[in-house]
Amino acid sequence: MKLRGTKTEENIRIALINQHKSLFHDKDRQRMLFVLRKHFPNIKTAYIIDWIPDQGEDIITFLIDTSVIAQIEFDLMDLDSEPTVEICSIDVYSNGFRKLAQIKLAVALDLAHRDIER
Repeated sequence: MKLRGTKTEENIRIALINQHKSLFHDKDRQRMLFVLRKHFPNIKTAYIIDWIPDQGEDIITFLIDTSVIAQIEFDLMDLDSEPTVEICSIDVYSNGFRKLAQIKLAVALDLAHRDIER
């Protein structure tokens, strides 16, 4: 999907950047970052592209660098439990997406490419 510089894209970009900063710098996100680095030791960047809060767990979907999607289920009741990690390609993940989800993934990919080029 080609980005066009719309207001929707800009709003998504701002939200993704804020979550990215939080992921890499906030203490309350250390568990997430630890799990990402454990499963992806050569990680250069990551963006949270979906977050489903639930009563006992959070299911968070990350774009890892520019090639992998990781869906991680964090147990909120037992912080010592090992999170469940599922990995898939971007093509498999994005199959059948609605327009807004396609835009969010495209913006996240654009940001990840920029991070890696730096």
